[in-house]
Amino acid sequence: MILMEVLAPYGALFASAFLAATLLPASSELVLLGLLAAGRGDPTLLVVVATIGNTAGSVVNWAIGRGAEVLHGRRWFPVSRERYEKAGSLFRRYGLWTLPFAWLPIMGDALTVAAGAARVSLWLFVVLVGSGKAARYAAIVAGQAWATG
Repeated sequence: MILMEVLAPYGALFASAFLAATLLPASSELVLLGLLAAGRGDPTLLVVVATIGNTAGSVVNWAIGRGAEVLHGRRWFPVSRERYEKAGSLFRRYGLWTLPFAWLPIMGDALTVAAGAARVSLWLFVVLVGSGKAARYAAIVAGQAWATG
C-alpha cells in the first residue's frame, strides 16, 4: 500500500505526459506543477518520468507519420491537412533541428508526425525530441523552485 502511494504520482505524471504528446487533451505541465506544489515526488525523478512519458507519446506520432500518406484521409487522423502541410514545410526547411521544439503547443505534434513521414531514424528522433522535452520540464521545475523560493 505504501509503495502504491509512492509510485502513484509518477504513474499519473507519466500517463498525462504520454497522452499530452499524442494529441489527446492532457496537460502534463499542470500535473507536474501540482505534484511539485504538493511535495509529491523527487523533482529530478519527476523530470525524468515526464520526459520519458512525453517522448514515448511523440514516438506514437512518429509511427503515425510513417503511415501518414495512407492514413491522411481518415477522419480520425490526428493532424489536419493544413497543420500537416505547415509542419512538413517547416520540417523540410529546418530539418532535424525542429525536433527539440516538439514540445510546442499545436505545431509540436505535427512536427513529430512530419518526422515520421520524412523517415527520420527512431534513435535520432528520440534523442532530439527527448532533449527538448527534458529541457522544458527542467525549466518548469526550476521556475517553480524559483517562484516558491
